Amino acid sequence: MLAAAVLAASTLTAIARAQDAPQRYDLVIANGRVVDPASKRDAVMNVGIIDGRIAAISRSALTGARTIDATGLVVSPGFIDLHEHVNDDATFGHQVRDGVTTAFEIEGGTADVAGWYRAHGEAQRINFGVAVGHMPVRIRAFNDTSALTPSGPSAHSPATKAQRDLMIKLLEQGLAEGAVAIGAGFAYTDGMTADEMADLFGVAARAHVPVYVHVRPGIAGVQQALAAARASHSAIHFSHINSVSLLETPLTLKAIADARRTGHDVTTEAYPYSAGMTGIQSAILDRYENGTDSMYQTLLRPETGERLTRETFAKYRKIGGTIIIFMNSEAMVDTAMMSPLTMVASDAFMINEKGHPRTSGTYSRSLKRYVRELKAVPLMDMIRKMSLMPAERLAGRVPSMRKKGRIALGADADITIIDTATVADRATYTEPTLPPVGIPYVLVNGVVVVDKGALVPGAKPGKPVRARVAQ
Repeated sequence: MLAAAVLAASTLTAIARAQDAPQRYDLVIANGRVVDPASKRDAVMNVGIIDGRIAAISRSALTGARTIDATGLVVSPGFIDLHEHVNDDATFGHQVRDGVTTAFEIEGGTADVAGWYRAHGEAQRINFGVAVGHMPVRIRAFNDTSALTPSGPSAHSPATKAQRDLMIKLLEQGLAEGAVAIGAGFAYTDGMTADEMADLFGVAARAHVPVYVHVRPGIAGVQQALAAARASHSAIHFSHINSVSLLETPLTLKAIADARRTGHDVTTEAYPYSAGMTGIQSAILDRYENGTDSMYQTLLRPETGERLTRETFAKYRKIGGTIIIFMNSEAMVDTAMMSPLTMVASDAFMINEKGHPRTSGTYSRSLKRYVRELKAVPLMDMIRKMSLMPAERLAGRVPSMRKKGRIALGADADITIIDTATVADRATYTEPTLPPVGIPYVLVNGVVVVDKGALVPGAKPGKPVRARVAQ
């Protein structure tokens, strides 16, 4: 505690000295409208950055090695995406142009946390982290070769006692290796029994970490997961409540609100699109095996841009790849996105530049549609959904997240600068990589990664975000 106090005092002293010596700022963001949901600040200010941290927030002019003139623009905490996939350089490049400064592979996760962090190295375009995932752990326990989601026995068969014990061991090992959370996909593992679900939540409860879960469809799936979480006294986060609930979205949101009122630690997220995406071989698409002709027309193969038929579905089911599913209504998406319960998370998914437009447009679309066009969510609240709420959700497990999601002295200089008059997504289902407009600058740890709307070549200031590794 004494060491922590000394460190805090030295940090404050350094900041105070930096305020007295503005020529020392590495970067100044001048005359921008600073919108910070943590402090509720909404005012034209100047922001000074030193060594990747915010060192000054001032009405007075500041000087630095570089100054970004943010007159007429909003200076926001960088967006934090709790739910993305295929976290490679290309995906991070699409996300950062959409304002994302930190992204996590949480719902799917990995069975090898230490190996995942080694593979991603110490520097990427944005900050990055991973959960230990029940789905990849189950794949390993069943000796399955699936790459994305379970298939065959790992999807449909109950686990033996030995397999359950192995899954518990692998989940605990992943947490010990610094996983930021536990991820799960109950919709993809219909062979999972109540006992196996209790095992999963038991691991979470003992480690005091939430389970981030893609539940089985509708209110029944939400209630099943809530009951299991309550029984183990563990926290839970529901992935993309819009796409798991569809027409039952009002019911699932009410169930989550009711659980929160009783003191249960429950959170959720949504993305602003009516179509979802998954692996075409996943168990979630088994019902299409004997579907009607009209069902296949709701499926689009991003690799080719074609709508499927009964014949092409069977063909691609054998080959593999991904599929976009048009399954929801705009009304239900709006209900989820406008709820004060939901964070914004993209479920970004892009392979070889083919995928879902949510990878490139989730955050710009949210600002355009719900803040500017519908005027349904105030700017402060939308920024809170995209930054502070996800930071706070992870902070209990990952203390470094307390330095993110806010514009505050000493906070990490992860900053997104927005032109609220023009911000808009451009990505479509046939051109998913089109970048948004209206996000001219993005900073990650104080380094400009997006400059005048374009990626800065070679800029990789993003750092791994990880819970404490057990010794």
